[in-house]
Amino acid sequence: MRADPSDYKLVSPGTLKGVLSLLSSEPSQWLPIAGGTDVMVLYSAGKLLNHNLINIWNIPELRQIEVFPDSIRIGAACTYTALREHGTVSKEFPLLATAASWTGGIANQNRGTLGGNIANASPAADSLPALLVYDAEITLISARGERRMAYRNFHAGYKKIALAPDELIQSISLPRRFSGFFSHARKVGARNAQAISKVCLAALGQCASGAIRDVRLALGSVAPVPLRLHETERVLTGQKIEASLIDAAGKCVVKEIRPIDDIRSTARYRAAVAGNLVTEFLEKLAAAGSRA
Repeated sequence: MRADPSDYKLVSPGTLKGVLSLLSSEPSQWLPIAGGTDVMVLYSAGKLLNHNLINIWNIPELRQIEVFPDSIRIGAACTYTALREHGTVSKEFPLLATAASWTGGIANQNRGTLGGNIANASPAADSLPALLVYDAEITLISARGERRMAYRNFHAGYKKIALAPDELIQSISLPRRFSGFFSHARKVGARNAQAISKVCLAALGQCASGAIRDVRLALGSVAPVPLRLHETERVLTGQKIEASLIDAAGKCVVKEIRPIDDIRSTARYRAAVAGNLVTEFLEKLAAAGSRA
């Protein structure tokens, strides 16, 4: 059943203050919409439950990417195209730039936003594992003020987020301390773009004296939320990359994830692929370490 446009209301305050005022005066009654790539899918299918939409696409404060000596701050309404084309993002946060290139086609990348990807809270979202390994911090804003929280604490469960009814995601901050890491991103799906991933991996690693000094692993589409593999990281840290360690890491990955059967894939397939992706990363990390 398709939606009827006359059943919906869209307002565009034009300023961040106006948006926050409206959200504050009628909490839970308004759905912020920026690029609309997720919202319009629901609307076209007649499944968009919230009939009051508030446009935040044209708010300048939400569209900026600011570079500071120790961090980069990305406005929530920045598009995937902006992320792909930004020099500092591409150079220092290649996992995020790569994920941006996976998300839909060029038209979607020109409209889809990082804040929208976070708020939509799909465990299959391509950009979210990258935010986990980069220790992202989110700034939330409302008429009451702003608050910051570690991105790892933002997802409370499937499609459940730590966002109050009157709040808006303002920006995402990433620390600029990963330039010395080997990075690896992989998406497994029907296609690299314009397809929801069956499994996706974002990984960072750093070796010293032949052993793993630091490693960061995050997966999408294997749990109700984007998942950081803390236990697998503990197994790997401080160890030399050998066949026995790779085998142990693959088994640990399978224990940490909680994949499901759905229209795109099976839990068994996802578990096998997740282990294989981590194995691939470790083999590449070992090769990069031997060349260093």
